Amino acid sequence: MKTKALSFVFTLFGISVFAQNHADLKLNLEKNIPYRFQSTSEQTISQTVNGIQQNTAVKSNSTMTLKMVDATPEFMIAEVRFDTILTNTNAMGVNTNMNSANEGDIKSSNMSDVLSCIMNRLCKNGLYAKMDYSGKVTELINARMLSDIILKDTGSITGQAAPAIKMQIKNMISDKSLMAMVESFTYNLPGRQVAVGEKWDVFSTSSPSGMSLDITTSYILNEIKGNGAEITAESNIKASENASPMEYSGARITYGDLKGISKSNMTLDTRTGLLMQSKAKTHITGNLNVTAQGMELQIPMEITGESRIMALP
Repeated sequence: MKTKALSFVFTLFGISVFAQNHADLKLNLEKNIPYRFQSTSEQTISQTVNGIQQNTAVKSNSTMTLKMVDATPEFMIAEVRFDTILTNTNAMGVNTNMNSANEGDIKSSNMSDVLSCIMNRLCKNGLYAKMDYSGKVTELINARMLSDIILKDTGSITGQAAPAIKMQIKNMISDKSLMAMVESFTYNLPGRQVAVGEKWDVFSTSSPSGMSLDITTSYILNEIKGNGAEITAESNIKASENASPMEYSGARITYGDLKGISKSNMTLDTRTGLLMQSKAKTHITGNLNVTAQGMELQIPMEITGESRIMALP
């Protein structure tokens, strides 16, 4: 009898140890329950033009709410709402402030008013994202309708900077950009059970300022503490193969040799698969090759940044 009792105790102990050394890392959300997150970032962009260094500092702060509204064994449908988006850009002493809490004015000659109007429209309307259980967005179901709402009256933007502003707006609310915004909060998972010490890779694309960057991230599960999975990650970043050039006011810009690395530490909630917190540092270098009016110019560029995501109560 004592032998059976001891065997039972050791069996339970073995199950406990197994549970603490393995985690089922996939999205597991309760239907119609909102999950909220805050993202902050600081970035410095340095460009050297004709031997003169030009620096741009960008600070961003946003909050996002994610709610699963339907699910099948293969995918889920989530309502995503960006509650606030704040961005301050300081380009050599010239400040541009974008605040989604302000309605702005699409017809204003002030870029801050125009971009605030665009972000205000985005934050007033939900995105409906189809995603798999690794957190990858495979489709924005209401993309066309959302684009029509956000881009309404953008034809009325005039002035010398109008072409650049219109291109920036187009890049900001493209399907790829919006999908990447959502995935920055969700796409970290292997979608399966993982043991401590095990690795997995995630491939994604990003479209900052109209560029197309391929990002391959290698994750490793280091430890499980209660409901928290402690993970480190390293991302290799490079320009996408055959990436289309950027076009700004008649200038053609290519960036094929851009490359960089990002390192991050994060904690995932093993119950939901969602981030509890994440911190990352990124460094990218390369050249912008500019062709305009028959002239060619190579601009060395360096980007350094830090970002953080936190789950909100």
